[in-house]
Amino acid sequence: MRIGLLTEGGYPYVGGDAGLWCDRLVRGLGHHEFDVYAFSRSQAQEDAGWVPLPPQVTRVRTAPLWTTEDDGVVHGRRARRRFTEHYGELAAVLSAADPAATRAPAEADRFAHSLYGLAELAHDEGGLDAALRSETAVRILERACRAPRVLRAAREARVPDLLTVAARLQHALRPLSLDWYEEDGLGAVDLCHAASGGTAALPGLLAGHFFDVPLLVTEYGVRLRTHYLTRPDAPPAVRSLLAAFHGRLAAETYRRAAFVTPGNTHARRWQERCGADRARIRTVHPGMDATPFVEAEESPEHANPDTLVWTGRVEPAKDLVSLLHAFSGIRAEVPGARLRIIGGPAGPVGAAYLEHCRALAARLFPGGAEGGPHPAGTGPVSFEEIGGPEPAVRAEAYASGAVIVLSSVVEGFPDGLVEAMLSARATVSTDVGAVVEVIGGTGLVVPPRDPRALAEACVALLRDPERRARLGAAARARALELFTVEQNVAAFHDLYLEIAAHSPVHRVLLNDTGDPLPFATPAEVHVPVDRTGPASRPPFRTAPAWATGTPERATDVLRPPTPASATPVPATPLVPATEAAR
Repeated sequence: MRIGLLTEGGYPYVGGDAGLWCDRLVRGLGHHEFDVYAFSRSQAQEDAGWVPLPPQVTRVRTAPLWTTEDDGVVHGRRARRRFTEHYGELAAVLSAADPAATRAPAEADRFAHSLYGLAELAHDEGGLDAALRSETAVRILERACRAPRVLRAAREARVPDLLTVAARLQHALRPLSLDWYEEDGLGAVDLCHAASGGTAALPGLLAGHFFDVPLLVTEYGVRLRTHYLTRPDAPPAVRSLLAAFHGRLAAETYRRAAFVTPGNTHARRWQERCGADRARIRTVHPGMDATPFVEAEESPEHANPDTLVWTGRVEPAKDLVSLLHAFSGIRAEVPGARLRIIGGPAGPVGAAYLEHCRALAARLFPGGAEGGPHPAGTGPVSFEEIGGPEPAVRAEAYASGAVIVLSSVVEGFPDGLVEAMLSARATVSTDVGAVVEVIGGTGLVVPPRDPRALAEACVALLRDPERRARLGAAARARALELFTVEQNVAAFHDLYLEIAAHSPVHRVLLNDTGDPLPFATPAEVHVPVDRTGPASRPPFRTAPAWATGTPERATDVLRPPTPASATPVPATPLVPATEAAR
């Protein structure tokens, strides 16, 4: 198959979100071809370049989401009238007074009609960027917000708010103006796989609209939830209108997708709340490479029995402040305990938070057992980074500790927790995100922002090495069963085949001799019947109407050869197509 992999700020860029997961997927499915369509988020991301790509990646096309360049497209009178109609309908839907209308069929159809109308206009005219940033777009938004029966926050929108909303919508709708939607572009793939919701899934929606290409959406962190959690200081009108857009885009994505694959139950609940059909949801846990952590599991003697380890990106959401206060209580019960905080800051905010945590640790633990200051590197709390003198890799960090701690107040899928489980280490975690689903009874879970509960759980494990060993062994067994690369790749392989089996053939594939080969053939054409006479023909054709296309190349479809001397198959009673397919 030929897969169109859609990403935003991720693969194939170095350090992109979900880049490692996508790379493992592509490399694990080497018998398929991948066309990567990627959005970049900044100039720095583009300057960092791409990760090494395997040979099955046959094409990479990129587009920036952060620029404001004019596309130079000037619309005529008819195109301007079409833009006013479709953008006006979009603005009316976003400012509608009933938030529950996101899932109402009539409102969903209105949003879809306006979205695909704008897409068709962009396709016909060569772009929409200038129109989306024009004064006309702002006036259309203002007219929609001043109409009767609209959101109160929208009615109170001022001109600066409308300018902000128009600019944000222009960025979100930038995929409409790309030249990806041609027969030799997304029209040439067998299915689109969006590595996240939101903007990344929009090209998949348009490929389905223009070419009937099926869409698979994977969300390990729900993009709509991320939008709700960001920009809390924005004016109410801006938050309300943008939330309406992202909510309706999510609902349309879930409605059109052949399958939606959340990475955990926490994400699944969000998707169902936003209108995803339960029958088309398949939970696929992220896959981790267990190999680097085998040594930690097989060498428990390398662990310091009094050491706690925290790993991750340093940022306020990780709540290291509560962890440091909890460790103060741990030291009172276990005087020889040590805490290793291993990880770098996440941006300027993370750097400031790291300095705050260092200052707090210096106040809480000013001296050693004799009251004097600690020599460098010998204190009860150390701040380290992966790649420094120690540890060189994350596996070494987990191997050095007796208990791994997660103290977050916000968490999606806890990758670091899975790595600790693969290392056969006992864990203490806060009850956030998908933590309970991942742990499954193989570790201790405490409420977030509760230093006393966190301290009590850590002390209980530090004092009981046998319990630590039992929990660590159970955690590794669970991680190997549910969270490996192999199970992740196998799950998507099965989903690709299932989607292809129920999708129309729209691409011609040829074999090595130039002959067309069937790509998706329904099961009923293999029913043994005698087709030599009209009286014995079954009441269905050799292939249904949607399977009349022929593939360009299909190395994965194997059909047994028919010898020239084969004995004619005797006639069999007529069987309805639905029964034959069984």
